[in-house]
Amino acid sequence: MGRKTKKNAGAFKISFLIALSCLFIHLNVYSQRPDPITITGKVIDSETGESLEYATLVLQSAENPERITGGLTDANGQFSVETAPGQYNIRIEYISYKTFELKAQSIRQSTDLGTIELQIDAEQLEEVEVIGERTTIELRLDKKIYNVGQDLTVRGGSVTDVLDNIPSVTVDVEGNISLRGNESVRILINGKPSALSGINPETLQQLPAETIEKVEVITNPSARYDAEGTGGIINIILKQGKSSGLNGSVNLFAGYPDNYGGALSLNLRREKFNFFFNTTYRYRNAPGNALFEQENYNPDGSTDSFQNEIRDYQRQNEGFNNNFGFELFINSSTSITNSFVYRTSTGEDTINIDFFNFDSIGDPTVQRNRFTTEGEDENDIQYSFNFAKKFDDEGHELVIDYQFSTGSEVENAIINEIVLNENERLPTEQTINDESQINQLVQMEYVLPFSKDKQSQFELGYRGTFNTFDTDFKFGLFEDGNLISDPNFSNRLIYTENVNAAYVQLGRKFNKFNALGGLRMEASDIGIELVTTNEVNNKNYVDWFPSLFLGYDFSEMDKISMSYSRRLRRPRSRFINPFPSRSSNTNLFLGNPDLNPTYTNAFNLEYLKRWEKVTFTSSVYYNYSTGVFQFITLETGDFVEIENPDDPDNPVFVPVQVRTPINLATDTRYGMEFTTVYVPKRNWRFTLNFNIFDQKLRGDYTYTNSQDEEITQVFDADNLAWFTRFSAKIPLPGKIDFQANLFYRGPTENAQSLSKGILSTNLAFSKDVIKDKATLSLNVSDLFNSRKRRSETRTENVFTYSEFQGRERQITLSFLYRFNQQKNQRNGSGRRNGNGEDFEFEGS
Repeated sequence: MGRKTKKNAGAFKISFLIALSCLFIHLNVYSQRPDPITITGKVIDSETGESLEYATLVLQSAENPERITGGLTDANGQFSVETAPGQYNIRIEYISYKTFELKAQSIRQSTDLGTIELQIDAEQLEEVEVIGERTTIELRLDKKIYNVGQDLTVRGGSVTDVLDNIPSVTVDVEGNISLRGNESVRILINGKPSALSGINPETLQQLPAETIEKVEVITNPSARYDAEGTGGIINIILKQGKSSGLNGSVNLFAGYPDNYGGALSLNLRREKFNFFFNTTYRYRNAPGNALFEQENYNPDGSTDSFQNEIRDYQRQNEGFNNNFGFELFINSSTSITNSFVYRTSTGEDTINIDFFNFDSIGDPTVQRNRFTTEGEDENDIQYSFNFAKKFDDEGHELVIDYQFSTGSEVENAIINEIVLNENERLPTEQTINDESQINQLVQMEYVLPFSKDKQSQFELGYRGTFNTFDTDFKFGLFEDGNLISDPNFSNRLIYTENVNAAYVQLGRKFNKFNALGGLRMEASDIGIELVTTNEVNNKNYVDWFPSLFLGYDFSEMDKISMSYSRRLRRPRSRFINPFPSRSSNTNLFLGNPDLNPTYTNAFNLEYLKRWEKVTFTSSVYYNYSTGVFQFITLETGDFVEIENPDDPDNPVFVPVQVRTPINLATDTRYGMEFTTVYVPKRNWRFTLNFNIFDQKLRGDYTYTNSQDEEITQVFDADNLAWFTRFSAKIPLPGKIDFQANLFYRGPTENAQSLSKGILSTNLAFSKDVIKDKATLSLNVSDLFNSRKRRSETRTENVFTYSEFQGRERQITLSFLYRFNQQKNQRNGSGRRNGNGEDFEFEGS
């Protein structure tokens, strides 16, 4: 298996060198062309004066009408297109607006067309109501933006479903999110850390897809962003209407297994204010299953016994999500926004586990059943304040943010176990896990364009995050309706994380070349207190995180960039919580309070090319990390003793294994990725994403088990991993839209485990009804019920084959009704939300 991996890695390195060679040949060809002229200008809404992003500039040769070139406006409504001198017919087009035309214009030198005002075309409004949404994918050199409004397969789903359909992003069967195969991802909501991203991965599964406007994927963030997240940043933008007047939508959905709910979205826009409101109710039953086949060995390598463990999960959840806010426009350059989010959910999970034990020759010995019923209650509240001031010079602005959020989650589980051979009931166990968090954020960002042509930009900012996580875990016997706590498995963890950060950035645009350099300082104050055992651990460290971006624009449709950044990954409460999961008493999970941060140096080379019907982006990346978190399986040295009814003098002993994270020495990862979007004609779209990376883990770990045996395990591993995603959206007869998403992740391996490939398929059908004011959709998630993690794990004395399916196939029917939403396309520019994502030097 190791030789095969090295062979694949060698082939990958050759492919990597070929790709680089092709890229430099492309650069050389371009360098031999004569310098073109540049046509610039700006496009705005004639009524509101708002910049229109993604308006199309068309340059048609008057002498040869078949020769057409052009470009798109950026977030500020500006365009800059290079072309050869000549005579052109010029058009500027934007959906729902009247086309602006200039015919037979003789252009012999670089020309500024000035500010062009487009007027609403009333005759097109009815069409825009349905088809006027932005394209689903916007590709930029520093990030990718995914607008989820046209993704049929996620209607009635959750945030996790949305992320699982996005190129570069994967969500495993346990809900853990990865970016380019790296689980160290920073999840932001509206550009900021948020309690809504959850105490654990399951929280995002409860946040409905209907609340999301778009998702930004930032694979190599600049110094402007938090240094947290070695894999990059995923920024979830919630819906906040901007259309004039009163408008909104109603969405109802139902599915199998039981899954139903509804969403209401309202927006009222006037000259001086904007009010928005979104509320969602959802009930969901998500059945799942797992299998563990375990073979236990004697010290001489012979088989001692077998144990099969079959798990059935039933997860029922009911939740409300409310998001509302008020934006006040003090004048044309100053605005204040207050927004509130309240989310609550309740649920009941059951885990039914059947244990089958066998002796060394496979004869059955003991059969047990362990049944867990767990109730969950979760509440989140968040308040956000935003002040934005734009000065006279375009791009000169000050943004101040404050955010307060609090969240709580209580899980109360009752565990019953019975030995079926003789119907003996073991003592009832109970666990209570009470988690809460309080988060505060203070942020200021200041941007100043300077120099004579305003092609330089200075930026500085501050962000302070002050977070407290409190986890109170109790385990013991449940007798007469009371919990008798076991101090060996009960404790309270208080984790505090205060980070003060400041950054400075300087950028400059030189014709086709642009550069951006920045430096971020983060002073971290981390406190870990185990209250019951009176263990206190404080960690204070100051880190510096430089970043550098270099870009070259061959044209508006053809760009290349290189970037470097240094980042870190701090352990979260789930990773450091040392309280074991008790759903099984032989396969445990617990955190490690001694975890230290992971540090990563990230390099990225990216190329973007647009044609008339095709958009292609590719990247080559290299990451070097130290102190990487890796989940390992350890033999604790403990055994669960089970009375054997057929031989009471010889009970059955099952070794206890624990899965826990540790800091491994180093992780070297390099790979390549490409995304291609092909739009052959209106309402047709094909998207292909492919990612491959080679990972080398180097390190070992020594621990002492409960038998005072010192065990050293070597975790060196070479792994060539890849995944691909294909999406197709086409119209069917009867004005029905069809969409199919296919995802495949190739086999992976680490030092202890080999995981097999995973294939999943999602389908969706959609039809507009009621004079195109409503949409009826049917989607099927995991059509073939094949989304399962299958892996083999070998420790010194135990071999385990396991399967896990977090959620079975889901079918959902949804009905969406829109009212007064004819002018959605007019809001293409949006408002900068304080996280600086529209900075031109990063390829926007």
